[in-house]
This record gives sequence, structure tokens and C-alpha cells, in this order.
Amino acid sequence: MKLSMNMTRTRRTALVWLLLCCGISVFWGYILESASPVGMLDFKAVYYGSRCLIQHSDPYQESEFLRVYQAEGGGFPTDPTQSGLFRRAVPVCINLPTALLLVAPFTILAWGPAHILWMILAAGVIILAAFLMCDIGSKYASSVSLFLICILLANCERVFFLGNAAGIVVCLCVVAVWCFLEERFVPAGILCLAISLVFKPQGAGLVWLYFLLAGGVYRKRALQTLLVTAVLAIPAILWVTHIAPHWIAELHANLSASSAHGGINEPGPSSLTGRTLGMVIDLQAVISVFWSNPRIYNPVSYLICGALLLAGAARTLRSRLSLPGAWLALAAIAAISMLPVYHRQYDAKLLLLTVPACAMLWAEGGPARWPALLITTAGLVFTADIPLAILSILAKSLHIGTAGILGKMLTVLLIRPASLILLLLAIFYLWIYLTSAAEGDPLLSWK
Repeated sequence: MKLSMNMTRTRRTALVWLLLCCGISVFWGYILESASPVGMLDFKAVYYGSRCLIQHSDPYQESEFLRVYQAEGGGFPTDPTQSGLFRRAVPVCINLPTALLLVAPFTILAWGPAHILWMILAAGVIILAAFLMCDIGSKYASSVSLFLICILLANCERVFFLGNAAGIVVCLCVVAVWCFLEERFVPAGILCLAISLVFKPQGAGLVWLYFLLAGGVYRKRALQTLLVTAVLAIPAILWVTHIAPHWIAELHANLSASSAHGGINEPGPSSLTGRTLGMVIDLQAVISVFWSNPRIYNPVSYLICGALLLAGAARTLRSRLSLPGAWLALAAIAAISMLPVYHRQYDAKLLLLTVPACAMLWAEGGPARWPALLITTAGLVFTADIPLAILSILAKSLHIGTAGILGKMLTVLLIRPASLILLLLAIFYLWIYLTSAAEGDPLLSWK
């Protein structure tokens, strides 16, 4: 009875800290959103894109998008810099049809209440995912788990400032992982992972792939998720195809334009956001500093990430299932997912999946104890809003160039450290995952 009361008290204390840290992010995010003409920029893109479809207009054509946006009272920033960012981000629709369908219920409301409801939903899902990972981690090392998650929650300002869907869909993926591994609320977990897949497949895709390769009941969950994903995707594709029959070519053109030299999603330093807090964090962001050519930085990134994925897949296929092994694999996958394709720091909230693995290694007390804590902390810190904002200000004051090799290295270390830390985090947890299999999975005692 006493132990149960202590556990309840610990959970309540953890929840208070989680709410406090998330409250900091919500407060500052809302203040920034209210004061900035580019506030909720990402949500505007998908909200008005969905409004276009409801009005039988093609959201993938900029002229159609702007017509609907202006007809409904949408304004433009007066500052030339912010206006350029706005016009490259909002009217150029790069959202999948499934994303537009899922946001359609919000378009029943006017912009004001719709974006407030979106922020509330994001806060609720983020807190739920954080609490579930803290609950898992507390079985091994409660203080470590709470420390790591508080770092993440206190640095979600841009999720609420920009309204990017990552705050919701990435955390839905985390919730799904908890449901599958804990074998609780499994239908809800299937729906959560399916929504995450149809909204941002580049974020949840590797997590789904792990469950497919793991076999047993996990493979069954993956296949059930695939079925629900199809149920969600087919109506969306039919809807969009009926209104915009050339949407595939138009979406491809929009993606190519945004990723081209100087585009908003280009990973290189010449990007519109290349030296800002909103920079891309994939592996191309580092390689492009040295070789600013997509024919070089894309294949190199794919080769490195492909090698890591093949090693992890081979281990998963030939090893028997274990709960500790699953958390180690998912910790590696969370970091690897950020590296091969386009991601920004708000997508790195998927690193919540590293917390249980770090707590396990800390509780085990072996030689990996301190490296796990330090590397995981570094991964959370260098993908966090406040530390990256400080580094961005510091880099601007130093006027770092990329002409020489020293300038390139300083650019990577001071402006783009997130990609390197994510790569280190992926390699570390993958190594632990592989070696634990070789040694007979010493973590099997952790249940």
C-alpha cells in the first residue's frame, strides 16, 4: 500500500512538472504568434489549403490558394523579409491530400477559433506523449526520465508559434508506441500511428517499419495500421483528385521549388532559413556546408542512413522479441528518422522515444550509463528551441563565413550542431542494440 501511494505521488509530481514546462512553451509560443505577422504560418498553409478544397479550388496552385486566402480576409506581412518567407511557405502547398482531409473539420470554424483549438490539441497530445514516456522511464530511473522530458517540453515554442502539425502527429506516433509495447488501448494506438503516417510519413515511417520487421504481435499491429492508413488515405486521394486532377505533378513541382537552391526547404546555407532557428536538421544540412550540390549531399546521406538501417533491420529480424530490445531499437530509430530526409527541429519531438532506453541504461549502471545520459541530453538540447536560438544569435554576431574549411567547420558546430548530435545519438543506441543481441540481450531482466 505504501509503495502504491509513493508511486501515485511520484506520478502526480511528474505531471505537475510536465504541465509547468509545457505551459512555458504554450505561453511563449502564443505570445510570439500574437505579435508576429508570420505566426501560425504552417497551420495557415494546411488550413487554407483545406478551405480551397471545400470551395472546389486547387490548393496546389498558388493563384487558387491566394484567391481563397485573400477572399477570406487573409493578410500579408508588411516587412519585406517576412513577406518573402510568408509567400514561399503558405501559398505553396506541400501537404499531402490526407493532411488536408484530416484538417478539414477545423475549417468548419473561422480562423480565430480554429487556430486556438489547434494549439490546444497540440498541447494536449504533447503532454500525453510526454507523460506516457515519463511513466515508462520511471520504472527504471524516474529522475532521469523527468529531467530529459522537461528539457523537451520547455522547448516547444515553435510548435505553438508556427502551428506545425509535427507537434501533434509525431507525438501521436509516440502514443502509438506506448500502446503497442504496453499492450493497452491497442485500437487507439493503431489509429494514432495511422494518422501519423498519413500526415507525416517521413516521421513515423521507420517506426512502423520496425514493428513490421519485429514479427509476432508487433507485425500484426503494423499490418492493422496499414489497413487503417489505407482507409484514411483512399477517400482523401479521391477527394483531391476530383477537384485537382493534376495534383501529383503540382505537388512534385512545389516540393522541387521549395527544395531548390535558395528555397525555403533547401538544406544548404543559401536557404532562406539556412542560418535561422528554423533551419533544416537532416544530415544533408551538414554535408551541404562542404558540398552544396544535391547530387552529392543526398546520396551520401542516404548511404550513411541506409547502412545504419540495414544493421538495425538485420538485428531485428534474427533476434527474439524483448521489451528492452524494442525500446533500444526505437531510440535509435527516433534519431535515424530525422537524418535521411527533410526535417526541422519540431519533428525531433520524436526523441521522446529515447527516454525509456536512456532510463534503462542508467538504471543498469554499466559503462553505458553516463554516455547514454550525456548523449541523450545533448540530442534534446541541440534540437531545442531556446539553445538553438542562442546559437543563432551567437553565430550572427561572429559573422561566420563558409569560404574556407575553418569557416565551414565553425558553421557546422555553431549553427548546425543538431544533425551531428542526431547522428551520434543514432549510432550510440544502434550500437547498444546490436551489442546487447551479441551478448545474449543482458537487458532482458528489465520488465
